[in-house]
Amino acid sequence: MRFTHTGEQADFARTLEKLLAGADTVAAARAWAEGDSAPGLGLWHTLAEQGVHALLVPEEFDGMGATPVELVIAMEAIGRHAVPGPYVESAAFLSQVLTGEQLSGLAAGTVATVAVPPHTPYALDGDVAEEAYLVDGESLSTAGVGEVRTSIDPSRRLVSVTAAEAVGELERAKLRNAFDLAALATAAQLLGAGERILADSVTYVKQRKQFGREIGSYQAIKHQLADVRIALDFVRPLVDGAAVAPTSRDCSAAKVAAADAAYRASRVGLQVHGAIGYTAEFDLSLWLLKVRALVSAWGTPAFHRARVLESLVSR
Repeated sequence: MRFTHTGEQADFARTLEKLLAGADTVAAARAWAEGDSAPGLGLWHTLAEQGVHALLVPEEFDGMGATPVELVIAMEAIGRHAVPGPYVESAAFLSQVLTGEQLSGLAAGTVATVAVPPHTPYALDGDVAEEAYLVDGESLSTAGVGEVRTSIDPSRRLVSVTAAEAVGELERAKLRNAFDLAALATAAQLLGAGERILADSVTYVKQRKQFGREIGSYQAIKHQLADVRIALDFVRPLVDGAAVAPTSRDCSAAKVAAADAAYRASRVGLQVHGAIGYTAEFDLSLWLLKVRALVSAWGTPAFHRARVLESLVSR
């Protein structure tokens, strides 16, 4: 099966890429990690004007009524540029479970986040969000935010939440669909981050010289980067296929493959950059930490592998 974007989807991807490439997303991510949310919120509202937060919101609630394909396009761009903020929580998960004015607010750019234990026990960026929610079983409630927890990725601020006012009960199928889309959106972010690490690594090995030669001319380096290229190329059809017809099995398969490929990209990227890849001051570290955090976000690889296995053996 061959996946191609429509003209409108390709234009949407180019617009986001141009917008984010022209914004200083690295500075925004670093500021977000240090507690200065202003640059990141500026990006949030700029992307809201492009309709990113409204993609899956129905038109009757001021949304775009788009499909998960457009969501995946947006999330890959966000991952590629390390944009901070609870985009998966808002645009993917909450767009499927909120209703009425809360849903319209989401489409307009309200900064909202959610905790969905056990897989997402903390509300991402809950200390910045205007609205926080908690899903307990099949119950949805607003949430009060508490302590900011230590995160492996400082630009992903994890916050404890407690239930406040009940919003309503969620149908099991609706809750499962929202979780699947959140996992798929996370897979798309991993794909974008992996692509960025590979691109930066290829650029670096063409510049860095050792023994009078660019290190990228050595077979050992070429082979490792080629393996990353192949791994990411295998992920893309899984992500695109799951976006066309989202099922729990396909979304989980996309999440597992994207996590494996992005983590491989991180390891190779770190190695070819040498010791400099470890330093927090070097921009590569932003993507290395983000990939490590996203691998376990919205379900660990073990959980999603078990889901795929269960689906296959029950057929």
